[in-house]
Amino acid sequence: MENFQLLLHGFTVACTLENIGAALLGSILGLIVGAMPGIGSLAGVALLLPLTYKFNPTTAIIMLGALYYSNMYGGSFSAILLNIPGDSPAIMTAMDGYPMATKKKRPGQALMTANSASCIGGTIGMVILTMMGPALADIGLKFGPSEMTALLLIAMTSISWLVGENPLKGVVITMLGILLASMGMDTLSGAPRYDFGSMYLLGGIPFTPYIIGTVGFSQVISLVMQRDSDESRKDIGKGVGKLSIRKSLLTAHDYKRLIPPAVRSGFMATFIGVLPGAGATTGAFMGYAMQKKFKSEEPLGTGAIEGIAASEAANNAAAAGAFAPLLALGIPGSGTGAVLLGGLMMWGLNPGPLLFTNEPDFTWGLIASLFISNLITLFIALMVIPFLIKILSVPVKYMIPCITCICVVGSYSSSYSMYGVLIMFLSGILGYFLQKNDYPTAPMLLSFVLAPLLESNMRKAFIISGGSLNIFFTRPITCVLMIIFIIMISVPVFKAVTKKNKAQA
Repeated sequence: MENFQLLLHGFTVACTLENIGAALLGSILGLIVGAMPGIGSLAGVALLLPLTYKFNPTTAIIMLGALYYSNMYGGSFSAILLNIPGDSPAIMTAMDGYPMATKKKRPGQALMTANSASCIGGTIGMVILTMMGPALADIGLKFGPSEMTALLLIAMTSISWLVGENPLKGVVITMLGILLASMGMDTLSGAPRYDFGSMYLLGGIPFTPYIIGTVGFSQVISLVMQRDSDESRKDIGKGVGKLSIRKSLLTAHDYKRLIPPAVRSGFMATFIGVLPGAGATTGAFMGYAMQKKFKSEEPLGTGAIEGIAASEAANNAAAAGAFAPLLALGIPGSGTGAVLLGGLMMWGLNPGPLLFTNEPDFTWGLIASLFISNLITLFIALMVIPFLIKILSVPVKYMIPCITCICVVGSYSSSYSMYGVLIMFLSGILGYFLQKNDYPTAPMLLSFVLAPLLESNMRKAFIISGGSLNIFFTRPITCVLMIIFIIMISVPVFKAVTKKNKAQA
């Protein structure tokens, strides 16, 4: 109850004209930055940090916090309409968002689903942050290398939920993702791996160009190869008709499908956002993977509302949860968090357990501003839906060069070199041939994201234990997670053996 009273005090701080203006500006910029592939919240916050030097600390962090949070909304725009994730957390949104917008001719409903789920997931994350912010930070602090290793093993096991009807192809594509992720300098020893004598590969494969190519540029190649693309594009425009907010509204049945996955992902991803190094991307992947275990009205990957809701609610909830360790412990959970931490120190604030006590106006004003930014961003996102959907009515002969330019600019802006553009082209060709031969790309993307985290934490755990496996079974949290992991890999084997015995009987 005391926390909610402090939150009400925070609203009195956040609702000043200056702070509301900062939240509005941050929300608008976040939507724009999120929708532009290759920029992302890290670059957006870093670029705008110098503009806040003359602001008071509360106003400055409100603007940057609103930008970071609304970036999660914006990433879904290009993911749904162009199949190019604006930021890495929107990768899973594209899996169902683009098919729903194009094949099912429901672009307005796809965007409405993403916005509604983002609002639900973000609200859940903010309420949990309000109720137990410092306690969440303490929980995150208990997750050392061994706990993170066990958690990431569970996440890697979830790849089995994404492989589709052909497990062999899923395993092959997962191994390919791990292999690509291991290229570059060893994170602990500094030894080069799979660099093939190229100085460019010493830095590994850049994440953003690789994702833009695999998901976005492969779509460009598909459009080029399909001779009837122009007609199908025109059909989409005709099917949508005159666009308006009213025609984009979801039905009661749609909300019945949307709310359960959004709530589940919201609760789960809030705790994932608290963990060091996990971030909104991991939260979105795990939210989507968890939805695979629950019943969906349509198969995920074919334009299911449940898939969009699960991933969008997860990345917004994880973004809200990431503020708990940042404020209560001074531990950033991602690159964006590190920039925000630098801003706090620049303004003369010391994040830690005493920040909530010594600077209540600042901390609770920031938390209250997240609620305000959530509503502002939702309102703006809903208002621009009719204008966004017009992208789908553009003839394919104009869409191909436009999407190609977006892919090139996004890849270059994230790496500041033509190397990123080359990686984008090569990964796009790879993604096209994989889709052409019915290889699922989701397992490859998931393993590419999680493999470096798993390797780093596993090796740190072995260094701490002197190479002993006991560290994974003597620590309480690790032991519980390892038992869950063993159960998850044992149940499918047990089911397969049981099914075989029944067939023989």
